[in-house]
Amino acid sequence: MKKFWDWKSRRIRDQASGEEVVERVLFLNGTIAEESWYDDEVTPALFKEELMAGSGDITVWINSPGGDCVAAAQIYNMLMDYKGDVTVKIDGIAASAASVIAMAGTKVLISPVGMLMIHNPATIAWGDSAEMQKAIEMLGSVKDSIINAYEIKTGLSRTKLSHMMDAETWMDAHKAVELGFADGILERAETPEDMEAPEVTMLYSKAAVRGSLMDKIAAKRVTRKKPAEPDTGRTVDELMERLNLLKR
Repeated sequence: MKKFWDWKSRRIRDQASGEEVVERVLFLNGTIAEESWYDDEVTPALFKEELMAGSGDITVWINSPGGDCVAAAQIYNMLMDYKGDVTVKIDGIAASAASVIAMAGTKVLISPVGMLMIHNPATIAWGDSAEMQKAIEMLGSVKDSIINAYEIKTGLSRTKLSHMMDAETWMDAHKAVELGFADGILERAETPEDMEAPEVTMLYSKAAVRGSLMDKIAAKRVTRKKPAEPDTGRTVDELMERLNLLKR
């Protein structure tokens, strides 16, 4: 089993009490459960054991392109059930299954150069038409469960979220905050307080870009018609002769 998470602890000053406390930090880097988590009782149990080994608030740093949606769903549930506050910090990318985990944060912060992506679940299946139909129904159920996490966090309608997943939607930090997937943007301590963040936002749809590109290619394509060949015609005898040749 390739471990994709790591726990660290550090001492910080509590702003409310002024006392020094130990902050628990969870790092989720790389592919989520690159090696199978499904039907694996050891890995989920190990993650839960480490999560529950301490108490107090935790910070979760995410930089992941996604991975196993079953693993992501279980991690999401564990973090949601955790008694302390969970602050999620996206310092690179939280795409696909990793974006589901990010939704478990009591507070979600994203780097100014971070990205968040949501899309439809996918799988590989084989068998007859009945097996294919089962796979389709399974993917539909998985999509509904993922939408539940997005809906709770963002407050967006299920229809809008479904369309965003269909289009494979990428969001920069400002768009993620605007749509409710994140609560704020990470700032460096030395950044002047009077510095205004740019008003630029980005909502990237892979499907939309692909469609736009194809439209441009089609518009620029010059269709040249071949000159029409003169119609020499065929006599009945010639047609009968060709038919007889085919019958031989």
